[in-house]
Amino acid sequence: MKLTSVLKASALAAVVAAPAFADPITLRIQTHYATEHPTGKMIATWADDVQTMSEGDITIEMFYSSSVVATTETFDAAINGILDCDATGGAYQTGKNAAFQFVGDLMGGYDTPWQYYSWLYYGDGLAAAQKLYNANDMQLIGWSLYGQESLSSSKPLAGFADLKGWKFRSPPGMETEIFEELGASPIVMDFTEIFTALETGIIDGADASGLANNVGLGLYDIVKHATYPGFHSMPADHLACNKAVWDGMTEAQRRMIETAWQKLSFHIALANEKNNAEAAAKLQTEGVTLYDWSAEDRAAFRKGAQVAWERWGDKTPEARDILESHKAYLTQLGLLSE
Repeated sequence: MKLTSVLKASALAAVVAAPAFADPITLRIQTHYATEHPTGKMIATWADDVQTMSEGDITIEMFYSSSVVATTETFDAAINGILDCDATGGAYQTGKNAAFQFVGDLMGGYDTPWQYYSWLYYGDGLAAAQKLYNANDMQLIGWSLYGQESLSSSKPLAGFADLKGWKFRSPPGMETEIFEELGASPIVMDFTEIFTALETGIIDGADASGLANNVGLGLYDIVKHATYPGFHSMPADHLACNKAVWDGMTEAQRRMIETAWQKLSFHIALANEKNNAEAAAKLQTEGVTLYDWSAEDRAAFRKGAQVAWERWGDKTPEARDILESHKAYLTQLGLLSE
């Protein structure tokens, strides 16, 4: 009888002492990728991972192809409560603060996505970037990197010297400044204008995407030269959530979201590495010449890019802090000299 009473008392104490769990949550998240895009499919898998691991505690409502607001407005939509999280990329927010350039795409810095990831997780990258996101009432959860982009060209791009006078389609922003500094002639134009511009000779080449994606776009039906592996651009997508929403989750909920996102991000890099390698092998049998720049030419490009880095680093204190973090880590990796 005494034992029974003790057990009942212990059970009651355990119930009273048990932590209270937050109510189940639904997260509204927008991505710019379409449902049929390879990355869009992987994001759907991520959402399913989170929902399965949480056993119904977390429901994720994904919006694809920027169906709620324009891609560039996703970040503000999460800040203002229209959405809960943004799965686009920091580079879309450079108008808000130049520092977002350095979390969106350093340009010319790291040679591989694994080096770039290591800055985030093993340098002080996440802490440095988090200050920027928190100042905007957002929480950076993680990145996804598909790897280096390739330049496509109608003429050889064998090394640094071939950039002189090279006319190409460029996205706006720091990239145009870097290539102008190096003697190239970047022309900012919409994605849809690339093909006509290449066919008519208005441009010699284009910065569009990674090698496999460029194949899918049909660029090598027009031009027969490309850089591979690339060196000039490695854009990072992000998952960033409204900070109040993030802080309102339980630690278990946050851990599941973070862990599943790391799985997603590394699979995106691995899948694209495989796809690009397969595309490279196929293109070479079809008469496309691929150029793997030497360490010396990559270093020369990086040196030129630093002029634009410094200019952007001077725009805001946050930009300077994140740039200095990158530079310190690049020096540790032997990619920058003291």
